[in-house]
Amino acid sequence: MTNLQGKVAIITGGASGIGLATVKAFLEKGAKVVIADYNEEHGKAAEQELKQTYSDVLFHKVNVAEEQQVERLVAETVKHFGKLDVIFNNAGIGVQKPSHELTDEEYKRVISINQDGVFYGAKYAIREMLKTGGGSIISTSSILGSVGEPTSMPYAASKGAVNQITKSLALEYADRNIRVNAIAPGFIESGMVNKEALGDFYDGLVAKHPLGRLGRPEEIAHAAVFLAENDFVTGTTILVDGGYLAQ
Repeated sequence: MTNLQGKVAIITGGASGIGLATVKAFLEKGAKVVIADYNEEHGKAAEQELKQTYSDVLFHKVNVAEEQQVERLVAETVKHFGKLDVIFNNAGIGVQKPSHELTDEEYKRVISINQDGVFYGAKYAIREMLKTGGGSIISTSSILGSVGEPTSMPYAASKGAVNQITKSLALEYADRNIRVNAIAPGFIESGMVNKEALGDFYDGLVAKHPLGRLGRPEEIAHAAVFLAENDFVTGTTILVDGGYLAQ
């Protein structure tokens, strides 16, 4: 097992939801954390709040769909903290729309952030991890990477790609001690996914989970900590889905 004390981690989409919960979980474990997010207002607010308790946390604005920005993110992290041990490719978006009505821009935006962003994060993290003898790459997949969902085709396609990126990179870099894994959450109560925002649709989502509730961001964060710490797990996508895919 790897202790996270003193480890350096980048968490994309780290300013809210699952990402922010994971930032907090890593900091509690003694890691040094870069909050990477496109939302500068939320990112700086999170940094300011967490700096009241933790000194080794900073915000870096990034659009993960832009390769040069991801390259800069990794470079600035290494410049500031001296190394990179973990990257959690968590940033993602979705669009709900009948597939025949999707614009090219809508489709490509989801793919560029959810799929290309994972590749760019892994690519530049691997370059640094090869210098230091290994590391851990974690990405956020989804239950929709394994099952279809009407009106969510680009999202489901991108998350299926995350699962395959995970397996391929895990095999490619296993002999160099770089572990690559993913987490597939069920529906998580965060942001606009709540009873007030969704109304009657909320109860339908809950009913799809045998545990009888939606997940919490902290439960995904715990899975990320496990994957970062456990040296004998690679090439897998862990379900944290309340039993959704067991049916």
